[in-house]
Amino acid sequence: MSSLTAVRRRSKSERRGGYWWYIVPGAIGFLAVVVVPFGMNLWYSLTSYRGVGDPVFIGLENYQRLFADPLFWASFRHSVAFIVAMAILPTAIGVVVAAVLFNHISPRFGSKVASFLRATYYLPQILPIAVAGVLWKWMYQPQYGIINTTLRDIGLDGLARNWLGDSDLAIYAVMNVLVWLQIGYTVVVFMAGLSRVDPTLYEAAEIDGANWWQQFRAITLNQLRPEIAVVLITTSVAALKVFAPIFVLTRGGPGTSTMVPAYFSFSNFFTTTKVGYGAAVASVLALMIAVVAVALLRYQTRSSEGFDDGR
Repeated sequence: MSSLTAVRRRSKSERRGGYWWYIVPGAIGFLAVVVVPFGMNLWYSLTSYRGVGDPVFIGLENYQRLFADPLFWASFRHSVAFIVAMAILPTAIGVVVAAVLFNHISPRFGSKVASFLRATYYLPQILPIAVAGVLWKWMYQPQYGIINTTLRDIGLDGLARNWLGDSDLAIYAVMNVLVWLQIGYTVVVFMAGLSRVDPTLYEAAEIDGANWWQQFRAITLNQLRPEIAVVLITTSVAALKVFAPIFVLTRGGPGTSTMVPAYFSFSNFFTTTKVGYGAAVASVLALMIAVVAVALLRYQTRSSEGFDDGR
């Protein structure tokens, strides 16, 4: 009996030990793609390096220069604006659109119509950033772009602007593109979340005389709390990392009016060849993204626990 027990224990330990081999490919990829490049970036951030020759170790000098650089702080202020454009506004608009599609369009016109509209909203997420950027640059073009052309055709010539060439307007023009890009993602996530809501909740609220807005506040927003938290986490982190729309639309300009940390780091790496300084920007950005992500995840965990207890 004891020998049989020992064989069983050995068999279980062998099976458990065998599972670790499945982690090896992913661990190797993580080391090669994340850990090693990040370690190299940290090392370069402590050096004076122009991309050729040998790096010269200078300690924390790059970070001291960085924290005294007004352009660095301006780039983070622009990131706050892009968090509004990529996280807050798309979340607010997306939850309303999802509720309208799910509670009104689908029951009245059928699920196929609602699915078609949902896919239409999601289309910008499928487009490559380069294609979307070229499209919007053409629309914003001051002479023959469709926005200014339409304004002139309807007699509103005074509203025509050089949308991407005006330092006061460029950041709002980019924010508009980011909202357009992100709404489809939020709509899809929230409609998926609404599919798990018990329809009897809405029926009971309607019997009690609650109008659509009261049902939206009491049921829809409350039931979508986990999805809202997830969307805010993913989109906020994406806003801090935003690079491609800036690269395609404005290159951080005009002047530095749309400069963001990711493009600021890229510019120092490849334009001014201040590799060590660009690496310092990237390191601080990575740290900030990690802090924001952890804080939002902790909030999401507490929110989910409260949601489960309340339910």
